[in-house]
Amino acid sequence: MIKQTSDIAAVKRTIADYFKKQVDVTVNLGRNKMINFCGVLSGVYPALFTVSPNDKSFLGKTSYSYAEVLCGSVKIKPLS
Repeated sequence: MIKQTSDIAAVKRTIADYFKKQVDVTVNLGRNKMINFCGVLSGVYPALFTVSPNDKSFLGKTSYSYAEVLCGSVKIKPLS
């Protein structure tokens, strides 16, 4: 059995700290496909969070669930 290093509540608290800040998002789409973009964490909700990308080629917002962050398919970190 794999020991979990964090739980979903810890992920929610961490992402809530990034609210309205610039973040760097890396999304693993599978089969060696990765998307990396910068944006503003624009919404924090009970089941998901939304990021508004700075790049104009993205249309609208993107949304991700906290479970995607917990399992590692989405990585989010603040821009320094």
